[in-house]
Amino acid sequence: MGFETLKLDPLILKALEDQGYKATTDIQAKAIGHILNGRDILGQADTGTGKTAAFGLHLLERIDTSIKSTQALVLAPTRELGQQIAEQLNTFSKYMEKVNVLPVYGGAPIVNQIRALKRTQHVIIATPGRLIDLIKRKAVRLENLRFLIIDESDEILNMGFKEEIDKILSYTPDDKLTWLFSATMPSEIKRIVDTYMDDPV
Repeated sequence: MGFETLKLDPLILKALEDQGYKATTDIQAKAIGHILNGRDILGQADTGTGKTAAFGLHLLERIDTSIKSTQALVLAPTRELGQQIAEQLNTFSKYMEKVNVLPVYGGAPIVNQIRALKRTQHVIIATPGRLIDLIKRKAVRLENLRFLIIDESDEILNMGFKEEIDKILSYTPDDKLTWLFSATMPSEIKRIVDTYMDDPV
């Protein structure tokens, strides 16, 4: 299936064309249609199958840049994945009106991240531990969140972030859309699905 069949903004299609994207991967073709229909998504796919485009393309279209608050949060297990997701979202949106995307993670000076968060960041990509620190310091506010994406969920749980995930989710509104992606589906992910997601596809 070609990306042009997915009702994407022509400006995103132009950016995809620049990058040589032509046909969708399996997870992209399956997830994007349900995302368009406003459903919670549970996606099982290995690393490297194009999950960032699966959730990121329509996410970027649905960010309202006139609203000065964080509308989307992407949780990632590692600094490297967080940076990679941010880079891809910036690439996909390069022809659009500016969508502010900020990765925050441990191992980097928190004061610089707090300074960046004083400006409106429409999309925050975060590792769980650093996000908790920023929430405690009141540098991140999630009450207007519309989209939550948990990427590589099994890896996040394998790294011992179960309590952090519960804590972060307690700060988010009930009516947000949640898109969870994982390579495997251990029982702890099923608990998150049953507790926090609304009849996911």
